[in-house]
Amino acid sequence: MNTELTPRPYTRAQNLPEILAQRIVILDGAMGTMIQQYKLSEADYRGMRFAEHTTDVKGNNELLSLTRPDVISEIHEQYLAAGADIIETNTFGATSIAQDDYDLPELAYEMNLVSAQLAKKACEKFSTPDKPRFVAGAFGPQPKTASISPDVNDPAARNINYEQLRAAYYEQGKGLLEGGADVFLVETIFDTLNAKACLFAIEQLFEDTGERLPVLISGTVTDASGRILSGQTVEAFWYSLRHAKPLTFGLNCALGGELMRPYIAELAKICDCAVSCYPNAGLPNPMSDTGFDETPDITSHILQGFAQDGLVNLVGGCCGTTPAHIAAIAKAVAAFKPRTIQTSKPM
Repeated sequence: MNTELTPRPYTRAQNLPEILAQRIVILDGAMGTMIQQYKLSEADYRGMRFAEHTTDVKGNNELLSLTRPDVISEIHEQYLAAGADIIETNTFGATSIAQDDYDLPELAYEMNLVSAQLAKKACEKFSTPDKPRFVAGAFGPQPKTASISPDVNDPAARNINYEQLRAAYYEQGKGLLEGGADVFLVETIFDTLNAKACLFAIEQLFEDTGERLPVLISGTVTDASGRILSGQTVEAFWYSLRHAKPLTFGLNCALGGELMRPYIAELAKICDCAVSCYPNAGLPNPMSDTGFDETPDITSHILQGFAQDGLVNLVGGCCGTTPAHIAAIAKAVAAFKPRTIQTSKPM
C-alpha cells in the first residue's frame, strides 16, 4: 500500500472543494439529541428482529437504522429542510468495538451500509442543481483508547490496540462507502492514535477500492487546557494529522462555541485546508429539554461572529443542537464569505 498520501481526484463530491471556497457550508446538528425527542422504548430499539436479544439495547442509537429507519430518515429530512448541505450518517458508534457493548459486533457492516443508504435517499430528495446535498459517513472516536490506560494503577495497560482499531474502522468505512457516502468525517477525536488508525484504514480502503472521497477531520478540546484528551494542543493535533490531507479540519463537541473560539482562531491561522466548527449548544445542563442551554439564537450568533471574522468554512451543530439551530446558523452566516484557505506551509 502506498503510505505517501498524495492528492488524487475524488470519485464523489468532486464539487465540494469549490463550494467550500465560495460560501460557508452548513453541516447538520445532533442526531442523539433528536432521537431523545422521540422517547423511544426498549421495544422500539429492538423491533421484531431483535425481540429476543439477551442484552438491553435502548440507547444503541445506531441500531435504529435497522429497527426504526423511519425515525432516522425523518431526522435527516428535518436537517435538510433546515438548510444543511451535509448530513451525517447515524454511525457514530457503528463499529464492532462499540457494538460489542450490546453484544452486536457482527452488525457493524450492515449498520454502516444501511445508515449511508438512508442518508443518501434523504439527500437525493432535497438536492437541486444549485444546492447539492452530501452524505458524510461518520466515524466516531470509539469507547476505548489506544493512548490512555484504563487502569490508574497500571499506566502501560491498554484495552485496545492499533490493529484492532484499524480493522474495525476499515469495516465501518467499507459499509459507508458501499452505502453511498460522499465524504468521510472522522469526528469528536479525543485520542490522536485512534484517529491515526482510522485514517490509515480509510487510506487502505481507498487503495483497495480505487475510490477516493474527501476526508473531514474534527477533534474535541475537552477542557480549558486547550488540549484533546490524549494530550495534544490544538496546534500539535493539526500537525499530527495534516499528513492525511483533509478537505476540512476543525473542532466539535465538548465545549460550546464561545469557549471554542480561541482554538478555532488558532486553526484558522495554521491550517492549509478549510476549517470547520460545530459546537455543542453550550455546556451541559441536565435540567434542559435537550441537555444544553443555548437556544438557536445564541448558538447562531456565536457562529456568526466566527464567520464575520473569517475563521470558518464549514459550520453546524453538535450535542444539544436541533434543526432550529441549524436553520438559524445557516441564516446567520449566509452573508459572510468563507475563510480564505491558506496555501501549504512548511512543517
